[in-house]
Amino acid sequence: MQDTQTKQQVKLTASAQVNESGQFEIMAISAGEGNGWQFGEQVLKDSLQLWDGAECYIDHAWGGHSLRDLAGVCHQPLWDGDQCGVRLKLRPIGPSAGLLVELGRQMLAESGPRPEVGFSADLLFSANGREVKAILRVLSVDLVMDPARGGAFLRALNACQPGYCQPEFHNKEKDRMTETNQESMQALSEAAQELKLARCSSLLEAKLGEARLPDAASKRLRAQFSGMVFEKESLEAAIEDTRQMVSELTGGQVVQGVGQMSGMLSSEDQINAALHDLLGAARPAGLEGARPHRLSGIRELYTLFTGDTSFVGGWHPERTQLSTTANLPGLLKNVMNKLVVEQWDELGRAGYRWWESVVAVEHFNSLHPLTGVLVGEVTLLPEVEEGAAYSELAVADSAESGSWGKYGGYVALTLEMFERDETHKLRQYPRKLAASALRRISGLVSGVFTANAGVGPEMKDGHNVFDPANHGNLITDALSADAWEKASESIYKQSMTAANGADAPKLALDARYLLVPRGLRLNAMQILYPNFAHQSQIFSENMQKGQPGDVITVPEWTDTRIHHSQPPPRHRWLDQAPARLDTI
Repeated sequence: MQDTQTKQQVKLTASAQVNESGQFEIMAISAGEGNGWQFGEQVLKDSLQLWDGAECYIDHAWGGHSLRDLAGVCHQPLWDGDQCGVRLKLRPIGPSAGLLVELGRQMLAESGPRPEVGFSADLLFSANGREVKAILRVLSVDLVMDPARGGAFLRALNACQPGYCQPEFHNKEKDRMTETNQESMQALSEAAQELKLARCSSLLEAKLGEARLPDAASKRLRAQFSGMVFEKESLEAAIEDTRQMVSELTGGQVVQGVGQMSGMLSSEDQINAALHDLLGAARPAGLEGARPHRLSGIRELYTLFTGDTSFVGGWHPERTQLSTTANLPGLLKNVMNKLVVEQWDELGRAGYRWWESVVAVEHFNSLHPLTGVLVGEVTLLPEVEEGAAYSELAVADSAESGSWGKYGGYVALTLEMFERDETHKLRQYPRKLAASALRRISGLVSGVFTANAGVGPEMKDGHNVFDPANHGNLITDALSADAWEKASESIYKQSMTAANGADAPKLALDARYLLVPRGLRLNAMQILYPNFAHQSQIFSENMQKGQPGDVITVPEWTDTRIHHSQPPPRHRWLDQAPARLDTI
């Protein structure tokens, strides 16, 4: 397994003494543990050249050193075999060099109590775990007052008498650092433990309130999990086991009779039912009898789920009031998709899906280019002599291809919409999407009849869909009873596809549906439903009489000259194209 190394920066205390000339001689670092990191002898030996020229400043500067704090520069790094560390000499130079020299003079002259001063080395190194692999850079070796005040990793270091510090001194300092680190880690561990206990306590109360168990069962679970850190899954498993036990113990007390007990509803079920009620969608099966809290609007829904009462975005678990595995986007998606379907069905019942009467709806499982094949007719079956073999029947076909079109978009649900509590907009968005999809399909279907100045798309045979010379399905008479009869006769006599050389049979079907713009609807209804307007004048059965619904109004058509006739769709008559009247 390959070691993973990271770059770290740390400040380490260094011991020092003042020689006869007032210069400082520094034991910058020694092998062993330093501030929780393990420094090996070889790592320190390899870093000798990095210490040469390292600057010395007065005090640490966490935001970057200033030139006026420069007090000296380190030079002549040597390996001290007795101390197993790096030894340096410090040459005073810079604006603060006087302070460094004066401190050295006084430290040498004074024999009484001395202030706690020390040198702190600022290093950049790479490590694997807590083991230092290489020192990358010596940032500085700074003179600090009472390093212990710098934090757990900056320890106090007293200046020594002439002669280098003895090993016992380093051992004492090492023990102090270890004790300080242990105390800090212990404090952090205790704080983390208290935070976990607080979170687990809140989760316990939320889950018990959601479970609605008997008091005795809730007290048992509370005593089992209180004062301990646990996983959410273990608590949920214990609640489910308790619920099953309560069910088994109380099952014999259920009143038997015509009444029926319904299942327990979770908080997710309750909020799901409340959201359906808020947006006006039918509840899912099984939630019809739920009695959830009535939501005032989408603002309340948003804050209950996210705890974001300031509407700055994000999830704030400390302020959420719902304990559920469901999420707000998922619930909204389900309810709004249901509203789209409901609006689609409602508009269909209102007659807006007019095209469904004259087309055959097919479902596909891929988006590959489409090829529609119309299989030709078998003409009269030939006579077969006794003992003779059957001959192969010639069957022709006609194919047309098409490509898929992609239509869509999205409506954004913004944070401002939830803050302003615009519930009415959220209710209307799914319905508008459904209506938009219906209008798109309606336009695509009606465009087959009106494209290319009313002759329709071009087909594979090189002719448009409606071509009087080649397809025989275009009549330009004004709409009337006579024109309807003429179109119906044209459909009846339409030749079907047959093999070359064979006599093509007739379609033998009359027109069933009459497609018109809104301006011709009354005229069309008077033709197909004569009893509605002329009952007193009808003395015999009208042979052109249609059925209610046979007159179909196409919303996209505005030209009052346009009208079309269609045979019953169950016969899938297409041959070359549907026959049509007037300008198509």
